Amino acid sequence: MLLDRRHSWTLTPQEAIALQQQLRRDIVVDRPLDLAAIRLVAGVDVSVKEKHAQAAVVVLTFPKLDIVETALAQAPVAFPYVPGLLTFREGPVLEEAFAKLAHVPDVFIFDGIGYAHPRRIGLACHMGLLLGRPSVGCGKTRLCGEHEPVPTRRGATKPLIDKGETIGVALRRQSGVAPLFISPGHLADIETSAKLILRCAPRYRLPEPIRAAHRAAGSFEAAG
Repeated sequence: MLLDRRHSWTLTPQEAIALQQQLRRDIVVDRPLDLAAIRLVAGVDVSVKEKHAQAAVVVLTFPKLDIVETALAQAPVAFPYVPGLLTFREGPVLEEAFAKLAHVPDVFIFDGIGYAHPRRIGLACHMGLLLGRPSVGCGKTRLCGEHEPVPTRRGATKPLIDKGETIGVALRRQSGVAPLFISPGHLADIETSAKLILRCAPRYRLPEPIRAAHRAAGSFEAAG
């Protein structure tokens, strides 16, 4: 699978922020996902050990969620850890994993932030734009924004708001379990992104595509 828009990852943090500000103008976060048309969904995760990363992209059928393909790639991590610039640590190895895919997923679910980002271009936005495919961010922790308490029932949501703008939702997957932070990445919107996550998480807090990608990404030993 080829990326539509590629760029250099050899950037300083200041150059990376400038690139984010340039790319964010092309991010589309008001287009509903056609859930009935989705046949393949991919979970995306990266594991980092001792400055070495392994990316995993796991493709599953939808709505049955059977695994059909796993693509892995490894690479050293060159970019420093800077909040809000996670994409520049994970992007290079993700590009390698995406290039190995034999299937073209209808939508990518990232273990990370989408539009709910201080500059409105988290990992799911940035990589969704490069892929030219619908993408959704599914974060376990909140990067920015505030929300009211989320009711305890399954599927309950509260808007995640930052500077007066609704940037995503806090989604309760299970009663008594901390909410997830869902936001569109690219070619998606908030409402259908949350619906997709719920349909991909029939049993556990995390959606099955992310669980599968997390297991695959963590299955390596750091380079010595």
